Amino acid sequence: MYKMSTGSSNCTIDSFKQVIYPITYLFTFFLGAVGNSLSIYVFFQTSQRTSVNIYMQNLAISDLMFVSTLPFRVSYFLLGSRWVFGDILCRIMTYTLYMNMYCSIYFLTVLSVVRFIAIVHPFKHRKVTNTKYARITCVAIWIFVLAAASPLLNKGVAGYSNPVKCLDLHPSSTRSLLMMNSFVLVVGFILPFCTIVFCYVSAIRTLLKARASPSKRAMCHRKALLTIVISLILSLICFLPYHILRTVHLMASSCSQASLHKALVVALCLAAMNSCLDPFLYYFTAENFKAKIRSLCCR
Repeated sequence: MYKMSTGSSNCTIDSFKQVIYPITYLFTFFLGAVGNSLSIYVFFQTSQRTSVNIYMQNLAISDLMFVSTLPFRVSYFLLGSRWVFGDILCRIMTYTLYMNMYCSIYFLTVLSVVRFIAIVHPFKHRKVTNTKYARITCVAIWIFVLAAASPLLNKGVAGYSNPVKCLDLHPSSTRSLLMMNSFVLVVGFILPFCTIVFCYVSAIRTLLKARASPSKRAMCHRKALLTIVISLILSLICFLPYHILRTVHLMASSCSQASLHKALVVALCLAAMNSCLDPFLYYFTAENFKAKIRSLCCR
C-alpha cells in the first residue's frame, strides 16, 4: 500500500537501502524483541489490572508481532533486494508493518486521552478507566486496523509481476496509492496526532491553573502528563516525518530527487524503531511496571 519506492532504473537508491535497512532493522529487532517480550511478561504477571496496562499490553503485543518480521526484511536487502520467501509471506510483511504502525498510533492516542481525563476531568476518570471498557476499545482498534490494512494482502499491490520483488513499489502504482494515502493520512495520523496535541495542551493548562495538591495526587498528575509527553514525542519522531515524506514522495511527478527517497527511507526506519522505543513508555508510566522490573532484577 505504501511500500518504499525504488522508482525506475534511473533513480534507484537500492545501494542506500541495502545498507541502512539491515542495520536499523537488526538493531530494532534485538532491542524490540527483548523489550517487548519482557514487557508482555511483566503485564501478565502484574496482579493490578488497570486500563492503562491493558492498552500498553496490547501495544507491546503489536510491537512484538512486527519485530518478528524484521529478520525477513533484513534478508531481503542483504540479498540485494531479492525476495526468496514466496508471495504470501511477502504480503504479510507489508501488512504487519502498517498494522503495527497504526495500532501504535491509536493505542498511544487512547493512552493520552485516558491520562488527559485523569488530569482535566478526574470525576469522570473511573468510567474511562474501567477495564471492561478498555478491553472493548482494544478489540475495536484491532478490528478497525486489521480491516483497514487488508488491501495490503492483495496480490500485486506493489505493481510488480516479478516474484523476487517484495518491499518495493512500482512507479505505475503511485497514482492509486496516492488516493488511499489521503484517507489514511487523515484517519490514521492527523486526527490521532491532533488528539494527542490537544490532550497535551489541555493537561498543561489545567496543571498550571491548579493549586498545590496533595503529594499523591501530584504524583499521579506527573505520571499522567509524562504519558502524554512521551506519546507526543514518539509521534513527532517516529510517525510525523514518515507521513509527511510519504505524501510528498507519492505526489512527486519525477524520481530525480534521490535525496527525497533517502529521507523517506530514514523516516521509515524511524517509524519502525517505534516498536523498540515503546518499552520506555511502559517503564516510566505503566502502573507498578518499574517496581516489577526491579523485583525481577533482584531475583
